[in-house]
Amino acid sequence: MAKKVPLACSDCGTRNYSTTVNNSGERLEIKKFCSVCNQHTVHKQTK
Repeated sequence: MAKKVPLACSDCGTRNYSTTVNNSGERLEIKKFCSVCNQHTVHKQTK
């Protein structure tokens, strides 16, 4: 079953996005646009 998880910016720490994941082993890392930093940064899966 897919879980909804938030994605947090690695630079400023704000939680801008949320996505669904099926795996629970490793954390998801996606490069997305952060409106606070005003640039594309790596967003990591948080709890």
